[in-house]
Amino acid sequence: MNSGKMTLILHTQKHTNMPVKAPSSLEQLKKLRKPLVNPNVAHKQSFTGVEKMAVWITDKVGTMGFFFIILIWTIVWLGWNIFAPKAMQFDPYPAFVLWLFISNMIQIFLMPLIMIGQNLQGRHSEYRAESDFEVNVKAEREIETILTHLENQNELILKILSHLGEDDNAVKPQS
Repeated sequence: MNSGKMTLILHTQKHTNMPVKAPSSLEQLKKLRKPLVNPNVAHKQSFTGVEKMAVWITDKVGTMGFFFIILIWTIVWLGWNIFAPKAMQFDPYPAFVLWLFISNMIQIFLMPLIMIGQNLQGRHSEYRAESDFEVNVKAEREIETILTHLENQNELILKILSHLGEDDNAVKPQS
């Protein structure tokens, strides 16, 4: 295979169906390189202030610590309003209307924030997948270039060996 020829490889350029040509030399390969971007850093830098707050809340609410806070608050609230003296109960059994109201308000406020956080995490996954794809395309180009050069080296080695074989036959006396 001639090193001056461009060979086609099977992957396609991003968002097009055009085949990408493998570079035929190391210099061409270096020209095709673009710096890799850390998708984690790029994703965090793309956040607005509200999105940062949504991610922070999602990170805190999605922990066992938050679950235990809500669990202890519920047990204390319900226990107090069941077992405390009637004069000291502020949310009487069995309705617990105030507790239900506060619990529902917490849910109403947290639900959209959690959904926003999940959307942001989904966007982060897309950034990572895109970055992985770019790395794979880059690796494929480099492997194709290496294979092309190895084929060229094999051809040269075979030519050298065939010339050495002819020289050996010319030097050896025929019997």
